[in-house]
Amino acid sequence: MVIAPLWLVPALPLAGFLLCGLLGRRLGKPFVTSVGVGSVGVATLAAFARLVPYVARVFSGDSSAVVERYGSWIRAGDVAVDFAFRLDPLSALMLSFVTFVGFLIHVYSAGYMHEQEGYWRYFAFLNLFMFSMLTLVLANNFLLLFVGWEGVGLCSYLLIAFDYEKESSARAGRKAFLTNRVGDFGFLIGVFLVQAVFGTLEFDRVLPAVAADPARYAPAATAIALCLFVGACGKSAQLPLSVWLPDAMAGPTPVSALIHAATMVTAGVYVVTRANVIFRLSPAAMIVVAIVGAATALFGAIVGTSQNDIKKVLAYSTVSQLGYMFLACGVGAFVAGMFHVLTHSFFKALLFLGSGSVIHAMGGEQDIRKMGGLRRKLPTTWWTFVCGTLAIAGIPIWAGFFSKDEILGAAFARHPALWLVGWGSALLTSFYMFRLLIRTFAGEFRGTQEQAHHLHESPRSMIVPLVVLAVLSTVGGLIGLPRLLGEKLNLFHRFLDPIVPAMSGAIEMRETSPRLELVLIAASIAAALGGWMLARAAYLGPRAGRIPERFTAAFPALYRAAERKLYLDEIYEAILYRPFRAISRFLWKAVDVLVIDGSINAAAFMVELSGDLLRFFTTGNLRNYALTFLLGIAALFGFVVMRGW
Repeated sequence: MVIAPLWLVPALPLAGFLLCGLLGRRLGKPFVTSVGVGSVGVATLAAFARLVPYVARVFSGDSSAVVERYGSWIRAGDVAVDFAFRLDPLSALMLSFVTFVGFLIHVYSAGYMHEQEGYWRYFAFLNLFMFSMLTLVLANNFLLLFVGWEGVGLCSYLLIAFDYEKESSARAGRKAFLTNRVGDFGFLIGVFLVQAVFGTLEFDRVLPAVAADPARYAPAATAIALCLFVGACGKSAQLPLSVWLPDAMAGPTPVSALIHAATMVTAGVYVVTRANVIFRLSPAAMIVVAIVGAATALFGAIVGTSQNDIKKVLAYSTVSQLGYMFLACGVGAFVAGMFHVLTHSFFKALLFLGSGSVIHAMGGEQDIRKMGGLRRKLPTTWWTFVCGTLAIAGIPIWAGFFSKDEILGAAFARHPALWLVGWGSALLTSFYMFRLLIRTFAGEFRGTQEQAHHLHESPRSMIVPLVVLAVLSTVGGLIGLPRLLGEKLNLFHRFLDPIVPAMSGAIEMRETSPRLELVLIAASIAAALGGWMLARAAYLGPRAGRIPERFTAAFPALYRAAERKLYLDEIYEAILYRPFRAISRFLWKAVDVLVIDGSINAAAFMVELSGDLLRFFTTGNLRNYALTFLLGIAALFGFVVMRGW
């Protein structure tokens, strides 16, 4: 059996980017669709051709990494970096859903974007996004990972600002790009520290060295871990760098699905998990990760309850779910965090693509207050959206229940206070997601007659990905059954546990007793069902809407704060934007205009004035020139004589 090299997987989307970008405008939409979707489809087949035998090998007991080196990349002094890809349990997991979910989103895009201007440009950028993300997850060293890291940041800007003629889209793209630059600076410092401490950037040299001699590297662990985490906060939209992700909704809906579900926002969790041996040596770094994750989860859940834009609700749910993933990493449950990454990729892609189907049917309308009653007109979208909602809310047996429950259990074992924050976030998540479901699909239609006349189910190219993702959102969690049912039934942990080696003096995940685990599972289910019941009481039936109106009237400041995203943008404007704008204006008016331009203009004026004065001595009269010459000689002679005396 011939197995394709790993480089072929990212190379195929890169080829698609080049072909769509160079020839797509000239050769038309059929060519772009074939190349843009086909390149990712073939890359998915090539990836799974490598994954199937590798997964079988891991379950047989051999979890060693496969490293393919393609040559020397950098040789400069003590710095030596090869161009190399690796396949280990972590990269295999990421590769599986990045390719498969990414391919489904490409198929969906062919139907959703077919009538849009710049179709060729859209697929070129989408393919480049896939290439960058695949480079990131397959990289065998921090520097090549950083190339993919920067690539997804660039592509997020290009795709969020796809409709660049709209000021809102252009502004959202710039906001995403600049916010990520802040995080990327911290990440780059972390990479420099890794090189300085270990003398290499290769994963298969750095990470085993830490695991073999943790005491030696513990002093540097906190600085490296916190710098890497700053980068992760930028990419994965954690507080205080979360402001860009909700505004990213300005991009096309399939882009939102790709960014939120399978690619960019999961990169931060991947990096923290990849470097878990470094993080586990630093209790300070771990508690920072856990607190930031819990705070972000609660922040996203609170704001999500007050949003009325269907995509904004899902955007803040992404922020909240990413907080859960970092909470898991911060309490040492790295595998549980990656389990939530996997299940989240299924149900969040489903929800965003489902919202795109709704928006498509509504003629571009995104306000859920103008929807309602869509379940009769969009039956397939309705049922698939129900599956996604049940999964993210944590209703058994849907996928999100298993991963979220495991995270909450790990949080309780390490920091019960953080468990309480996570539990409250789970309750709010269930509430705002069922609120979204009810306001969009139940009750009577609240839109215009024209919108009602044009309501229709989406084309097959959009429906098929929804059905596939709905199935995965329903059964995908069964690979990670609770450990109280038996270690062998938790296939996910059996596959991924080798990436978290045991180390002396390192922070490890704490196990809970079977009895306590049952209590925590019951609490998790109670949060999911409680949110469902609250949403049902508030938005269904003859008294629908009265409870929210009473709450808003009783707590107007609290509701206004949630609606305004807890004033996070205003805080940024007050602390950063206004002072820097004032400093920039001072530098412009005082330094640039007065000092720099003033100096240059003054010098030019003096030269001009000198010319004007000397012009009076340029008469064209030979006798005047001779007299001037004589006076000059006399003056020079007098100077020499006086100097001699």
